[in-house]
Amino acid sequence: MLQNAIPALLLLALMVGIAFALKWARGRIPGVAGQGNGPALRVLSSLSLGPQQRVVTVQVGQGDERVCLVLGVAPGGVSALHQMPMPAEPEVVTPGQMPPATGFAARLAQLTKKPDA
Repeated sequence: MLQNAIPALLLLALMVGIAFALKWARGRIPGVAGQGNGPALRVLSSLSLGPQQRVVTVQVGQGDERVCLVLGVAPGGVSALHQMPMPAEPEVVTPGQMPPATGFAARLAQLTKKPDA
């Protein structure tokens, strides 16, 4: 019985060794996929439509070449629903530059202000 198991065990050891060698080599060979040399991707939002269906908004690219993709994701695959250029980055407003509050924000500030201040 051991006589029949030895070739199977040797073959299994050889396959495991090849798998480890390929994993080791993948990180050392330039240009191999999985090293982050593709386009920059960023998931902006995701909405669940059902147990296995989602609509995902993804930003692809950087700088002026940024594009927003709306993707439908299901167990059968991914399909592009819409593509549009990304809007320009909004300017960051510091607290000193903020316009005076109007509407609800102003009314809330008046009501929460201490009487002696």
